[in-house]
Amino acid sequence: MDMLRGAQIAAAGLADWRKLAQGLHARYLVEGFTTGARFVAAVGEAGDDLGHHPSVALATGHVDLALVTRDAVYRDDEGTEHVVEWVTQQDVDLARRITQIAADHGLRADPAAVSQVELGLDTARSATIAPVWAALLTGDAAAQGRGTPGDEIRDATGRVPHLWFGDAPDDPSAQRFHVEVYVAPEVAEQRIAAAVAAGGTVVDDSDAPSLTVVADQDGNRGVVCVDTSAAPA
Repeated sequence: MDMLRGAQIAAAGLADWRKLAQGLHARYLVEGFTTGARFVAAVGEAGDDLGHHPSVALATGHVDLALVTRDAVYRDDEGTEHVVEWVTQQDVDLARRITQIAADHGLRADPAAVSQVELGLDTARSATIAPVWAALLTGDAAAQGRGTPGDEIRDATGRVPHLWFGDAPDDPSAQRFHVEVYVAPEVAEQRIAAAVAAGGTVVDDSDAPSLTVVADQDGNRGVVCVDTSAAPA
């Protein structure tokens, strides 16, 4: 199934959901664990009907859900097809079903609360070093390049954050590892302001609001990431 572009996801009007990194994410507030379990059970039945299921994290006060298609089709500029992890129409269809189920259960969405953390490592030799990181992070060589045309490390079971590789900085002493924090568009400014109020510094906002680089007092950098292309109207 073809992957959906950001504009297509935005046009779907999924008010309860936000596109973070590769997938769709939602949080629904529940009064207790049992209420959440009933909701998850209903979501599971809907997923059975569509032959597709979300990842679910159930806590006392909320249920977090993530939707992504493991075998979406991406075509590059030359027309070559790649199998990637990304949002497809089946994710949009199930997201709509889940939104209706939540309404039927009297649950309120909290889309501003969704977040996802990934790791970034700047290197000029991703193909060389990726097997080491696949082994360290997941113990599975197949994690290298899973769901991506590149060497990105993705654990099929979701135990650890994804690790992606960026271009190496010119300065060999520069920080190579950094944390990427994906947030909903409506809270990005607040998140950056909170980091600055705590003593951080914005060191690069040339790609804001999609990417804003924040450094702590020791110069360690993290990136606040927003997928503006898929933001609901």
